[in-house]
Amino acid sequence: MTASLSGAAAIVGIGATEFSKESGRSELQLCLEACKAALDDAGIAPRDVDGLVTFSMDSSPSIMVGRGLGVAELRHFSLVDYGGGAACATVAHAAAAITAGLADVVVCYRAFNERSGRRFGSGDAAVQARGESPMAQHFGYYSPYGLITPAAWVAMAARRYMHTYGATSEDFGRVAVAARAHAATNPAAWFYDRPITLADHQSSKLIADPVRLLDCCQESDGGVALVVVSAERARDLPGKEVLIAGAAQGSAHDQQMMTSYYRDDITGLPEMGTVARQLWSQSGLGPDDIQTAVIYDHFTPFVLTQLEEFGFCGRGEARDFIKDGAIHVGGRLPLNTHGGQLGEAYIHGMNGIAEAVRQARGTAVNQVPDVHHVLVTAGTGVPTSGLVLSAAGRQP
Repeated sequence: MTASLSGAAAIVGIGATEFSKESGRSELQLCLEACKAALDDAGIAPRDVDGLVTFSMDSSPSIMVGRGLGVAELRHFSLVDYGGGAACATVAHAAAAITAGLADVVVCYRAFNERSGRRFGSGDAAVQARGESPMAQHFGYYSPYGLITPAAWVAMAARRYMHTYGATSEDFGRVAVAARAHAATNPAAWFYDRPITLADHQSSKLIADPVRLLDCCQESDGGVALVVVSAERARDLPGKEVLIAGAAQGSAHDQQMMTSYYRDDITGLPEMGTVARQLWSQSGLGPDDIQTAVIYDHFTPFVLTQLEEFGFCGRGEARDFIKDGAIHVGGRLPLNTHGGQLGEAYIHGMNGIAEAVRQARGTAVNQVPDVHHVLVTAGTGVPTSGLVLSAAGRQP
């Protein structure tokens, strides 16, 4: 994505199913419901859609989604790899396609039964990766030692971060407490009306030391979709557009899938640093220009690391940055005002992009005052992506 693409496209529609632990519907049905809701929000008919973008892990093929929606003709379709790292990249791909003239109306979607179906947190993928495939060889270094779940993979990096910078489990817990406080006032959140205290966090069971149960995101059923068009077309639609001021992907040196332990330093997330540099350059903005952020929170330790990679604070300083209510609504940088994946739902980060759109529109349940620009990040520990979204009329 070149700097000239900044502000050329906009998100004009968002839609979602309910978030549950047992949807009772196929993943394709969830997908179609979310896509139709997003198109209705945008005021665009399904027949006008000519582009679809999703994750390589999504089970709903673009042609089946197009058929189910009633799309007349598809001119662009793509899959973005690497799990949750794909979330913001779906929007980047959509914006790039629109700017290049490959499509006019692109729907980005992600839908799964991740609680009632395949449970990503179980470690089955690592255990079953056998044979001669590159992925089997990759996990062959770690699975014999019990590193077979995402929580365990993150725990290794979290322990090193604690050792190097003096962070504690309570510092991670403050992220969980803020997310659950926001979820508690969000009727769409699974943990609506169920806040937690730091004592609750500290008494929750250890999953993979130092990662506790309340440091871990949920397993959820549901779907989320977004509609992207050109900024010019967006001005003629009835909804309130949110401009894409920056969109980037990133993979850093010696990148692995959640297990980049052979780097010289495993206390950071250099792939997110790659994304951060692109976003600030594209948008012409910096940390001081962001009023609220949606930081990918599959596990709390990596929220601290991401704040450092984006320059909101120095290395090892995130534990001090988040103290004293700084990341709650009313603080200097409210995070995950929908409750995040810890409190609302785990839809691979797509529900976070929807919340960023609501904040930029001024329609969020936990609205931050006078939002001009919102930062959104995607999955961490993997090749990843990010967005800077700007309220209409607030483009740098």
